Amino acid sequence: MENKPANRIQDYLVFGEFGGVNPSITDSSTFTFLTSEKMSEIFEHEIEGCYLYSRHMNPMNQFLSDALALLENTPDAHVFASGMGAISCTALQICSAGDEIVSSRTVYGGTFALFKNIFPKLGIKCNFVDIINLEEVEKAITSKTKMIYCETMSNPMLEVANLPELRKLADKYNCKLVVDNTFTPMVISPYHHGAHIVIHSLTKYINGASDTVGGCVCADKEFIASLKDVNSGYAMLLGPTMDSLRAAGILKNLRTLHIRMAQHSKNASYIANKLKALGLDVIYPEHENHPQHNLMKQMMNKGYGFSGMLTLDVKTDEIATKLMPMMQDNLIGYFAVSLGFYKTLFSAPSHSTSSEIPDDMKDQIGMKGSLIRFSFGLDFDIERTYERIEYCLKNVGLI
Repeated sequence: MENKPANRIQDYLVFGEFGGVNPSITDSSTFTFLTSEKMSEIFEHEIEGCYLYSRHMNPMNQFLSDALALLENTPDAHVFASGMGAISCTALQICSAGDEIVSSRTVYGGTFALFKNIFPKLGIKCNFVDIINLEEVEKAITSKTKMIYCETMSNPMLEVANLPELRKLADKYNCKLVVDNTFTPMVISPYHHGAHIVIHSLTKYINGASDTVGGCVCADKEFIASLKDVNSGYAMLLGPTMDSLRAAGILKNLRTLHIRMAQHSKNASYIANKLKALGLDVIYPEHENHPQHNLMKQMMNKGYGFSGMLTLDVKTDEIATKLMPMMQDNLIGYFAVSLGFYKTLFSAPSHSTSSEIPDDMKDQIGMKGSLIRFSFGLDFDIERTYERIEYCLKNVGLI
């Protein structure tokens, strides 16, 4: 059966308190009870349509959570104040002192630092592996492993994880496959390919406006309920609560995600092919020389392209340092971290979003200071954007 996330989002109708086409924002931190019995009951388990406290859940956050569950085709979801809040609470809900995580070595720098520097203080060990090498992944799994963690498309090397094979390993060793799908919403549906839990930084493509921070976890009802449990749920007790006003904004923007992802991908594809024709070293999964090109074609949903992310090797750190401000000056986009904005963003991940990764591991990965990561925007005239890029490349002597 074909997976069509845009159709599920389109068919999701919620109404405001007075029949508005947008749901009403519940601007309350706490909620009343009609009876003492009902108060006691809701502290023991969830009751549909009843709320106890906004750190647990409120109507607006529930609407967004339900929409995100539809996006990933999971039974349930929960929203967080940030992507890192979603990642940390998920890992802590699964792992305790003495447990282990097997993680891809090419993950977002904040995730890497959390697993390497914070979790060992809590007694949780992380083994970093080349997630593409399934033999290496299996070798790293021990009897203490509770979670395999990866990104669908890695940051910034754009490696594509073999989710069906990783799920087989997770099943074989009785652990959870947790997948960060921030780079490829709608493009790939990890739950459809074996992920137990799907995580997003809503800050990026899903919101798409670079005006808020947010995260989510999409999973089965049992795991989401465990996150919100009033006695043992990390989402409840650590307090990474999304503001309901922000949830309302993200829900509105989610409605256009299918259009935006198609345009982001179209623009990235155009530039990637132009740069490749110049003989430059481009990483983009649409290209047949990308190691996981065929794998991505097998997993991707039709109509959304190969995502808007592109990585370019400009040969030296010095050229990268000169080129990025020049591109900003020539109105190609912003010299800034993050991704998924309607304007193009570019940065050198080795010195920014992946700076937490040790130099020896960067060398193993191939993450050089000469790499520039692009998140291509929604440019209407992408030919004009390319002309500006070409001008900058000539100016720094790359072509």
